[in-house]
This record gives sequence, structure tokens and C-alpha cells, in this order.
Amino acid sequence: MNADDGPLVVLGIETSCDETAAAVVVREEPAKGRILSNVVRSQIDEHSPYGGVVPEIAARAHVECLDALVEAALKEAGVGLRDLSGIAATAGPGLNGGLVVGLVTGKALALAANRPFLAINHLEAHALTVGLTDGIPPPYLMLLVSGGHTQTLVVEDVGRYTRIGTTVDDAIGEAFDKTAKLLGLPYPGGPEVERAALRGDPARFPLPRPMLGRTEPHFSLAGLKTAVRQRAEAVGTLTGRDVADLCAAFEAAVCDIVIDRVSRAMDLAEGKLPPNALRCLTVAGGVAANKRISGALATLVARRGYRLAVPPPSLCTDNGAMIAWAGAERLARGMVDGLDFAAKPRWPLDPGAPAAIGAGVKA
Repeated sequence: MNADDGPLVVLGIETSCDETAAAVVVREEPAKGRILSNVVRSQIDEHSPYGGVVPEIAARAHVECLDALVEAALKEAGVGLRDLSGIAATAGPGLNGGLVVGLVTGKALALAANRPFLAINHLEAHALTVGLTDGIPPPYLMLLVSGGHTQTLVVEDVGRYTRIGTTVDDAIGEAFDKTAKLLGLPYPGGPEVERAALRGDPARFPLPRPMLGRTEPHFSLAGLKTAVRQRAEAVGTLTGRDVADLCAAFEAAVCDIVIDRVSRAMDLAEGKLPPNALRCLTVAGGVAANKRISGALATLVARRGYRLAVPPPSLCTDNGAMIAWAGAERLARGMVDGLDFAAKPRWPLDPGAPAAIGAGVKA
């Protein structure tokens, strides 16, 4: 099978963290597809009392609802197992217990239906989503801000990625969540910080911008997070105004860091992208939903002569449609997997890159 073959209908299963999801996507031709169904069940209520994701609770929640979600996705799409061209499931990176739940389910369905099985890298699924939503094929530059990952990469093709920059400590999403927890905001923290920042004064609390202006393209968020804690402790008992101002200052600092680091990645990508490549920056992952960051990126790409492609919020966070699309793209190229494929809690997109830049780097 090759990328020019006919339509492919793929079921995608996502269980890498705290969303259980199943979706059906049809790939009609390269960089052109449609979502037939996309069913997601959030586990926010289960994890909120703990202020973060509890792996054992997440795995059990996946077990309890995944079969019903797959059935709902197939029904909404109007297809049966025998109508599918292949079945894709997230194999990593993520929480091992959750990954195993999705993999076992996907393999069982593939075996029962006698269909190809596709083990999907969750990060690759994020990276390729703009093909489904915007009809953009590789190569392009990507800012990946998903969960514990913060990276800039050149997406050369399906299965081919070159990392430019990464985080030397905390990821952006982690910094948002930890800042929210520090300030007493509910889980998940990212949207809560963004909401509070709308009411705040970003100039009240001076905060550092780690790595700003550095020639190396990497990110660092730990110092910023520590500075927020120190400012909060200096205030003492925090009022609603204090929290809003700290959130606004934190968000403004993150925004400045992102723009500076992505601009540096653009400089370095010039020698890695083919001369005829579309000058496009894609943004993948939940942090892409932050309006201040996405707005600043839009200004940056306009200044640099790039196009900005950001999937809609429902496809920036974890979902089954992106897994199904990545599965369809791989299936079109004959990149299928065996039923013995094991879960990979750590699975970098670019295995040849250095294992770590700093002690806290997330692969």
C-alpha cells in the first residue's frame, strides 16, 4: 500500500493519560481527511481531588469506559469493524497502565476483524494533526507543547523528525499546572491560570525570562516557577487580586519565552527545511489553546513570513481523531505493526537525538 491508494477508514484509540478517547477518521488522499466520529471522556472529576493525574485511577477509568466509547465511535461514524481499513492505538509515550489498556483493546479488535494494527506515537499524532485539519503535509516546523513535552522540531515526513530545541527542566504545561496548584487554583491548572490572568496586571510582579536571547534553542521553566513561588510567599496570604496578578505575570513571561525560543528555532530550521518547503509553523498540544500564546505566535509568524497552523482546541488536547489520522497516514505507507508491539512509556519522536539536555528533559 502507498500514499496514493484509495480512501482509508481507521479507528483510533487514545488512553495515554487522563482522557479516554475513540474516533473514526477517513483519509481520502494525502493531507486530506474527514472525522467521522470523535468521542472523548475526560477524567477531570476523578483526579481533581488529588490536584493531578493518579496513574492507577487513570488506568481503571480507561478499563471501565473504553469498550463503550469504541462502540459509540463506530456507531456515530456509521461503520462496523469490517468496514475499517485498520485499527490504531496509542503505544506511548504516557502512563504505562493506560497505554496497556488501549493497546490490548486495539490489538484484540484488529485480531477479531483481521485488520492491520498500528501502534501510534502520541507525539507523532499531535505532529500530524494539521494534515487532517488544515490539509498541510510535511515538511514544516512544529512547536510541541503537550503535557510533559516542550520541543521545537522539523517534521520532515511521517516517521521522520529532527528535534531543534527541548526543555532543560519543566515543560510549559507542567509549569502552568504547578503554578496553578501553588496559587490554590483547581485542576487542570492551565485553563485556570489563563482565566485568572485575564483579570490581572502582568506588570505588578517582575518575573524572569529564562534562556531569553540565548543562542541555544532550548527552554527552561523551573526558574520562572520558583520565582512565582517566591513572589507569592513574599505577599503572604494571597487575595484574589494577588492571584490574578501573579497569573498574568507568569503567563506574560511564558509568552515572551515561547516567542523568543520559537524565533530561534526558525533561525535554525532555515538550514533543515527543503528550499521549496512551505514556511509553516504548526503548534501541537494542549498549551496551544492558550489565547495569549497563540496570539503572540500569530504576530511572530506574520513578521517572519510564515503561516501559522493551530488545530481547533478539541484536537489540541488528547483525542482519538489524531490517533486515527496518524494511523491512516502510516497505513497508507505500509507502516503497520505486529500484535506483539509493547507499550513505550518513554518514546521520543527522534530516537537519535541526545537523551537529555538537562536533568529534567522529557523524552
